[in-house]
Amino acid sequence: MNALKRHEKLMEILIERKEIGVGELSSMLEVTGKTIREDLARLEEKGLLVRVHGGAMLAQNDQFGILSSKGTGDKHTAEKAEIAARALRYIQPGDIIALDGGGTTLEMARQLDNAPLTVVTNDLFILSELARKDKIRLVVPGGERVRNVLIGPGSAQFVEGLNISKAFLSATALHPELGASIYTGDLVPYKKALVKTARQAYGVVEHQKFGKFALWTFADCGELDVIITDGGLDDGQKALFEQKNIRLDDGSGEQENQA
Repeated sequence: MNALKRHEKLMEILIERKEIGVGELSSMLEVTGKTIREDLARLEEKGLLVRVHGGAMLAQNDQFGILSSKGTGDKHTAEKAEIAARALRYIQPGDIIALDGGGTTLEMARQLDNAPLTVVTNDLFILSELARKDKIRLVVPGGERVRNVLIGPGSAQFVEGLNISKAFLSATALHPELGASIYTGDLVPYKKALVKTARQAYGVVEHQKFGKFALWTFADCGELDVIITDGGLDDGQKALFEQKNIRLDDGSGEQENQA
């Protein structure tokens, strides 16, 4: 296993476990303790984890590229609900939309009316939520299960062949220079395909994730038509993004609907 793949696996383990020792990591990844310590040092330099005595813990322990298999969690529920309600205003009846995997997009699914709409998603929680809404047509790219999402080598190619009006994408972190990023590289081609294919691409990102970065960038901020966030975004962060002409919708002013 090369170093980059090992770093990805290490971050996936920390997402699930939050904190883990060097010895256990060494056994799980089948490398020496010295190699693990070197890996941890490199990832700490990037701000992705914090080394503790005998191991490491996730630096941003409420920031997930994909959800834990144990459930959706309850972090920042108010922010997610606010963003979801704001994002739904961009959707029109009859739209073909894509809902990326994540807690905020799941909240969008919960708030969606049972009305004529086509939803493309690979998120199992979102599928479960929308299955009871019989007027919504579901399209599933398919693939193997990775926690709460289905992903495979053909997933990106599949969505690139679709006519998607609007894609709503989650991110682990959002940085004005480093873009929208996640911890899990397997999801990057699929997310890139959504950004490339959709006529409009929207980021749905809680304010706590601004100014941070994860392991893999899947989109520059300029590739997203609008970044939808909650009202907790501070003026300093807002100014950094606005200086680069990155459009934000945090509810602070009237936003033109992009339908």
